[in-house]
Amino acid sequence: MQYRRLGKTGISVSVVGVGTWQFGGEWGHDYNQAEVDAIIDAARQQRINLLDSAECYGDHLSEKLVGQAVKRDREQWVIATKFGHRYTDRFERDQLWSAAEVQQQLEDSLRALQTDYVDLYQFHSGSDEAFDNQELWSMLQKQVDAGKVRHLGISVSNTISVHQVESAAGVGAHAIQLVYNRLEREPEERVLPLCIEQDLGVLARVPLASGFLSGKYAPGATFENTDVRSRKEQQKVQTALREVERIRANEIPDGVDMARWALAWCLRHPAVSCVIPGCRNPQQVASNAAAAALAQEDHPQRVG
Repeated sequence: MQYRRLGKTGISVSVVGVGTWQFGGEWGHDYNQAEVDAIIDAARQQRINLLDSAECYGDHLSEKLVGQAVKRDREQWVIATKFGHRYTDRFERDQLWSAAEVQQQLEDSLRALQTDYVDLYQFHSGSDEAFDNQELWSMLQKQVDAGKVRHLGISVSNTISVHQVESAAGVGAHAIQLVYNRLEREPEERVLPLCIEQDLGVLARVPLASGFLSGKYAPGATFENTDVRSRKEQQKVQTALREVERIRANEIPDGVDMARWALAWCLRHPAVSCVIPGCRNPQQVASNAAAAALAQEDHPQRVG
């Protein structure tokens, strides 16, 4: 495993982490504790140290499963979670952005995670209006001062807000989480250069493009209605899968696993601190971890 500094936080993070949205039950499978324990144990074996969760991956369900899995060695992990939403039903969320609401979310997250601090607490895909709330950030800074939060971050929405990234230093945020992968390269234009300029750590989420870059799905693939991918516009899904076929044929070296290549591709960008793919089982954890070594080799080649 390789490690990088997460921007101004100074935290050393494994370049491959584990995203845990799937534990909330919205990716076509309901996880039990034994399954999550096995995935986290595989991460231990691979010397992965960063886990990314959220308040609304289930009703703090992902956090509860993660907290139970790491309670015996909590200090070995960098736990990132988020605030701003409340799970109400599958794929449905309430927006909770007031200082008082977020403070309660933090307490609920600490309880679910069975810990007294969060390493990275992230503003979760909110609007600029929700972001520009000095009372919220003042409250959060008090949580930092109290030791309940070690560092603040911003998980920007799919429609990236340059304003939030530009304002990170002003609100005391030291890391940015964003969607970045071979199919979705918009952050390269303005946001990733801004992160380098401001020394902001970068967590690249959805690095496998919701699994499309895993190599498992060919054009024509469909998803069950319990899978969040079923909610995507199907014409766009099929366009993406056709582009994946082109990438497989023209960009991936012979003998290289597509998922590893896609993760290593992200890690080749100098702004990226860590990729946080979801993992369905321990085997995927081990396969994803191998991208750390691949990123150090002469390939994958960046194109375009």
